[in-house]
Amino acid sequence: MDDAAPAPAVDPAVVILAGGEGRRIGGGKPLRRLAGATLIDHAVRQARALSPIVAISVRDRGQLGAIAGMPLLVDRQGEGPIAGIAAALGFARSQGLSFVLTIPCDTPLLPPDLLIRLSGALGAEHGAAVATSGANIHPSCALWRSRTAEMLPAYLASGRSSLKGFAAEVGMVEVDWPASPFDPFFNVNNNADLAAAEARIRSL
Repeated sequence: MDDAAPAPAVDPAVVILAGGEGRRIGGGKPLRRLAGATLIDHAVRQARALSPIVAISVRDRGQLGAIAGMPLLVDRQGEGPIAGIAAALGFARSQGLSFVLTIPCDTPLLPPDLLIRLSGALGAEHGAAVATSGANIHPSCALWRSRTAEMLPAYLASGRSSLKGFAAEVGMVEVDWPASPFDPFFNVNNNADLAAAEARIRSL
């Protein structure tokens, strides 16, 4: 009997969204340490387990310092998380790929079946498959068709910038994970969250 995990239905690039300022944690969030590594280190490890093609979306190139062998994409279109999605979609298209998976730099406990389940739910009518847990939607944890980049200029020109709104605009399917006993999309916003994530990692 073959116990190997099923292969994802698509082969995407993975882009880590790391352009936020992290004001609630005192700035420099991607470089905050958790369980002996930085948050960005955790995100890179997660991303490389999902794809050999990985990049990081940043606000400016000096934000993270040097990360060996890792393309840095500078957010230039829109503001906030939508700018990171724009950079991710552009990167996927530059690589000739039809899909890109985005993950935030501050969700160190992502489920190992993230890509498998998102890709399995993405129908021909969907522009994105978006993770949800409990009553929350996580549009920064999503698998996007790179062709949705063509819809972004008109969306931004309309004055909208909500990432959730853009996912709805391109036609999204929601994929739910249980939020108990611990939400796999728990994100680190402050020092208390950092301590909670540390405790969770040590309990695994």
